[in-house]
Amino acid sequence: MLKITLEYDSGTITIKGMSHIPFSTFDSRSGVSRAQALYYQNIIDYLTQSELAYEDRVLDLIPSPQILTNPNLARQNKIVLRDYQTHALNSWDRANKRGCIVLPTGSGKTVIGVKAIEKVNASSLVVVPTIDLMDQWTSVLTKFFSYSEAIKIGNLGGGADDIQAITVSTYDSAYLRASTIGNRFALVIFDEVHHLAAPGYRSIAEQLASPFRLGLTATIEREDDLHKDLPRLTGGVVYEVHPRDLARNKHLALYEIERREVDMQPEEIKEYKKWIDIYQTGLIRVGLRMTYNGAFQKLVLMSGRNKVAREALLARSRAIDTALNSKSKLEELRKILGENRGRKTIIFTQHNKLVYDISDKFLIPFITHKSSKDERQDALSGFKDGRYKAIVTSKVLDEGVDVPDAEVGVIVSGTGSSREFIQRLGRLLRPKADSNSKAKLIEIVSAGTREIGTSAKRKRAFSKGIENDHS
Repeated sequence: MLKITLEYDSGTITIKGMSHIPFSTFDSRSGVSRAQALYYQNIIDYLTQSELAYEDRVLDLIPSPQILTNPNLARQNKIVLRDYQTHALNSWDRANKRGCIVLPTGSGKTVIGVKAIEKVNASSLVVVPTIDLMDQWTSVLTKFFSYSEAIKIGNLGGGADDIQAITVSTYDSAYLRASTIGNRFALVIFDEVHHLAAPGYRSIAEQLASPFRLGLTATIEREDDLHKDLPRLTGGVVYEVHPRDLARNKHLALYEIERREVDMQPEEIKEYKKWIDIYQTGLIRVGLRMTYNGAFQKLVLMSGRNKVAREALLARSRAIDTALNSKSKLEELRKILGENRGRKTIIFTQHNKLVYDISDKFLIPFITHKSSKDERQDALSGFKDGRYKAIVTSKVLDEGVDVPDAEVGVIVSGTGSSREFIQRLGRLLRPKADSNSKAKLIEIVSAGTREIGTSAKRKRAFSKGIENDHS
């Protein structure tokens, strides 16, 4: 009887000795069956349940100091999980150490990741979207595993190429290296796991044979619905809790959300109406109604070959820009800053131009993707120590940056994305010294424009999360 042999080969599992194995296809070039490394554990489960003899040569784990479970050392690790963190970790453990945990910004997802590494007690890879997050994870892991000089944290990304038993990598670097390191780690943690569903990044999960997988995020849903592929890549959602529940139990700050509508200036109203009329006329001419999911995507596709559709799309964009950047919003912002004088405030905008306008008008430091590392550090450290009572940013602080405590958030402009909304709210939710103090998120929207619908859309999705909570 021919023995079945499994081996790892450049992001795939090769299967010799048997051609009909679930999740695999026969590769005529090499004469073996081949499957994505993602399905390694599924194939092992199938062979075991079928009582088929096999030799497993797939994993070549980086040697890991077997000291994490040594009680004399591990007790030096001072991590004490909160009740919801314990429930989240246990839910993941019961799901065969596969799945996603959805918790608000500031609720301690990184700590859960640290405990997951301890629980697996084998080589682990953490994948993050930005250099800032790579540095933050490295700092946390170094701190919590500092009881042993044998544990060193490796990095892939930002010029670093150091693979250790515990390694933190950016998504970009993991994408480039997945086929060569795909059998070296028992556990992979995907921070901000919604990024993993992107067409390019998903190949990271597909080329890793890691039997244990943990996804962490505050907002798992994507506007393009690709999050529906995450159960295949990492496992489904095993634990989720809404910010309101954690605030109610004092784990996060209490908060309130307020929307303020402002009337655009007369010339802005005229400009807005002009572009909306062009947009709506264009829709009529191309025979398109915006009454169903996918209609806007269809307009975008049509714009590539249809001049009227292209002009309609451009007019829509200009109308939205007029509403988002109304000068009346700056006057309302002035009023809000006066009402909240002395309270730490983060101002969010959709585009950098408005960031610079607000910075110049109110003498507030800004952070954009063009800010140097020194400029960013000065703004954040000044905000933390009280030198600056306010900072203004576009999308840079939505995720991936450890933002000091803030009490007030002002959305001057934004999208209809629930993820963006939740991330911005999350910047205000770290517990306050006064447990009864409420954080406040204020939206400024232009009255009588499509921005009202944008605001309703993001809050509707946010409120839906309350109804869908489960643990």
